[in-house]
Amino acid sequence: MPRPGAPTAAAAADILSREEVWRRLRAGPHPWHRLWLATTDAAGLRVSAVVALKVADLDADRMTIHVVQGEGGKDRSVPLAPRLLQDWRAYGRIRPPHVWLFANRQGTRPIDITVAQKLYTMAKLRAGIATQGGIHALRHAFATHRLEAGRTLPTVQDLLGHRHLSTTARYVHLTPGRVRVPGWPLDLPEPPGA
Repeated sequence: MPRPGAPTAAAAADILSREEVWRRLRAGPHPWHRLWLATTDAAGLRVSAVVALKVADLDADRMTIHVVQGEGGKDRSVPLAPRLLQDWRAYGRIRPPHVWLFANRQGTRPIDITVAQKLYTMAKLRAGIATQGGIHALRHAFATHRLEAGRTLPTVQDLLGHRHLSTTARYVHLTPGRVRVPGWPLDLPEPPGA
């Protein structure tokens, strides 16, 4: 009998593989959508934290993203993937963001969480991926992929901003044969056929 909070076989099967993450990232119909999905995945943030990101929160010198009032109402920094920074710089040359990284059409405030969730669902459908779950699945994939790459559970706990290790353990859905894949999805070459 599994211990309380332990992932089930069904939960492990529903976690997004690296290839599925790539397919979703590429399925956004507009570069802004793809960048939004990439930021959500690469930082492992809750959707509410991603939509609240400001341009000033990206620190290229320290290679971090500053999260204001994130998990547990605390400020923290998470690593900024080099590939994500490169993508932001490329996009900024075409359409530079002003205050919010993901502003509404008028540029007066961040996009609404419901808009973000719809963007994720649209990418999921366009990518032809049938796994269960909404946008929070990217956060679960983030945790799982970091552990598969050899990060420790306390490191992943810190990246997710959790107070308790038991909370982080609920995010982990390791499956046989997927452990010890080096790197982060945005820092890896695209999978074959992606």
